Amino acid sequence: MSATALLLNPEPIADECYQSKVQELTDVITRHSPRFRRIALRHLSNVADAEDAVQDALLSALRHVHQFRGQAKMSTWLTTIVINSARMKLRRRLVSLQLVLNEIDGQQKFILENIVSDRRPGPEEVYRKREIAETLADATSRLSPALRTTFRLREIDGLSVRETADLLGVPTGTVKARLARARAKIREVMDKRAL
Repeated sequence: MSATALLLNPEPIADECYQSKVQELTDVITRHSPRFRRIALRHLSNVADAEDAVQDALLSALRHVHQFRGQAKMSTWLTTIVINSARMKLRRRLVSLQLVLNEIDGQQKFILENIVSDRRPGPEEVYRKREIAETLADATSRLSPALRTTFRLREIDGLSVRETADLLGVPTGTVKARLARARAKIREVMDKRAL
C-alpha cells in the first residue's frame, strides 16, 4: 500500500480496486503534473496561486479517489478537479479583495472612489453579452457529445490541441476536425439567430 493511502486511512485497506485506483492516480500525477500546472496558470495568471490550486486539486483527488467510477480517463477526471480548484481559488481571491476594500475608512474610501473608475459594462453591454452567451450555450447543446466535449476542452477550458487529444485519447487530427465541425455548426446557429 502506498504511503498516501495510509495517510488517508490508517486501517489497512483490503480492497484491491481502491489500491489500483490510488496507483493509477499516482501514475497520472507523475505523467501530467506539468500540464496540470499550465492549466491552473491559464486560469489564475499567478504561478504561486496555480501551484496552490494544483496541490489542492491533487489532495482532493487523493481523498476522493474511491469516487472515481471509471466512466472517463483518470487524467480527464483529474483535469476537471484541477480546473475546479483554480476556479475556487479565483473566487476566494475576489472575496478577499472585497473584504480589504470594505475595511477602508471613510476618507480613504472617498479618495479611492475618485481614483478608480467604474469599469463595469453598462446595461446594454451586459444584455448583449448575456444574449450571446445564451445563444452560444444553445448552439453548443445542439452538438453531438464528442463535438461538444472537444469544443469545451479546447475553447472554454483553454487546453491545447495536444492536451485535448491526450485527454480524449484521439489523434490531434481528430481534435482539429471535430473543432472545425463544431465551430461550423455553432456559426450556423449563431447566423440564424442574427437574422
